Amino acid sequence: MSTESSAGPAGARTERRAREYESEHGQGWTTFAGIMLAVLGVLNVIYGFGAIDSANVYVGDTKYVFGDLNLWGWFLVLVGVVQFVAAFSIWNGTSWGRWVGILSAGVNAILQLLFMPAFPLLALCLFAVDVLVIYALVQYGGHRAAV
Repeated sequence: MSTESSAGPAGARTERRAREYESEHGQGWTTFAGIMLAVLGVLNVIYGFGAIDSANVYVGDTKYVFGDLNLWGWFLVLVGVVQFVAAFSIWNGTSWGRWVGILSAGVNAILQLLFMPAFPLLALCLFAVDVLVIYALVQYGGHRAAV
């Protein structure tokens, strides 16, 4: 046997392993982003309905940049529903789900900073999670290998 024929299958195995590694690289971050988007979506819907209902959970007599607590509640509900849908789309591996996830996490990050007068510590925690979701989807969300 020649050296080329014996190196051929080994080279093919090495190339296949490299492709498998590339397809699995960052998979944990992508799964994390999907899970966090689902959690953020559910929390935003719950807290949004609490704000719409004027629950006594939020800081009273707070001045907002624009609008009132009711308006911010509707914003949170809308963004929460979009985030929840984006989470399932990310788990299915669609490219549009990645971009919807990035966009919804970015919008939610801005909303949380503007919503800070109502619930400061929660808003900062959700902002930090949004930043991690954006990082995960930008860095690792598009690295799926063609099967």
